Amino acid sequence: MNILVINCGSSSIKYDLFDMPSQKSLERGVIEHIGEKGSRIRDHYSGLKIILSRIAKVEGIGHRVVHGAEKFRKPVLVNNKVLSDIRACSKLAPLHNPANLEGIAACRRLLGSNIPQVAVFDTAFYFQLPEYAYIYALPYNLYANFGIRRYGFHGISHEYVAKKAALTLKKPLRSLNLITCHLGNGCSITAIKKGRAIDTSMGFTPLEGLVMGTRCGDIDPAIITYLARYKGWTLERIDQVLNRQSGLRGISGQSNDMRRLKAKAAKGNKRARLAIDIFVYRIRKYIGAYLAVMGGCDAIVFTGGMGENQKGIRNRICSKIFDNMKSRPRILVIPTREELMIARKIYDIINKKIT
Repeated sequence: MNILVINCGSSSIKYDLFDMPSQKSLERGVIEHIGEKGSRIRDHYSGLKIILSRIAKVEGIGHRVVHGAEKFRKPVLVNNKVLSDIRACSKLAPLHNPANLEGIAACRRLLGSNIPQVAVFDTAFYFQLPEYAYIYALPYNLYANFGIRRYGFHGISHEYVAKKAALTLKKPLRSLNLITCHLGNGCSITAIKKGRAIDTSMGFTPLEGLVMGTRCGDIDPAIITYLARYKGWTLERIDQVLNRQSGLRGISGQSNDMRRLKAKAAKGNKRARLAIDIFVYRIRKYIGAYLAVMGGCDAIVFTGGMGENQKGIRNRICSKIFDNMKSRPRILVIPTREELMIARKIYDIINKKIT
């Protein structure tokens, strides 16, 4: 069965065609700069039309959908009700869900309604978080009435590497305690106890948690009111600074690329060195916290562009952190394959429907 996995961003489409159940990738690629000035690809429909023209046969389509709120706790076959509910979640992910919906709508137009489409949610891996981990210390009615809580993101990636770690360790996932670190331009850490996610660093949005490429991660929320009240900053400006001008780029004033920062730091650039130091320190703090809440772990898993490729950063993160532990966790580096994880879920759902 040919399963096409689609990941629509605001101005891009990543795709991967799998033969299932062999899990062989038949064709993959990315279309970028959609709708941007000077681009010949004006919208997601045009981009998907190009992609589908390259593919002879599609029997099922899976879409990565960033935010499912509390509505979606597992992958679902797309119908009009599902589309409406995903649209309602867009206020929680205004940069992502609308693009995901555009991808679904475009596939319907191009292939008709007979090809099953499945939505796989990045937040679904965290639906079992305990209340004490996902409820913020705000008036409870903000959660009850407006859904303000920790949702967590990168769930598809964390789930994939956790399952891969269990195979590597030759133990059932349900018997393992893991700390999974997804370190790319966006960064997150998840504590997985006996196969279940019990905490994660990203929160109501992907802004919370670690220092990232351009996102600030954890800050004192009073900074926002200070900038608005005393400096006259608009909410739009604050949002832009926190999401696009902070993190490694903001601290260093140079770049959000760890390779460039390491080269600058090696030549004596103090702010590049400071950005790296803060990045490493914040990750170590989270790992220490998750070791405490789980009472230790069997392995720490690194994935994502930096997690997989920056050995020096991994060594700094793990240096001396386990010195006083009776049982030292394994350190695993596992390349994430979110598209394959999605393809597996789609194949299972479509197979059940057919059989």
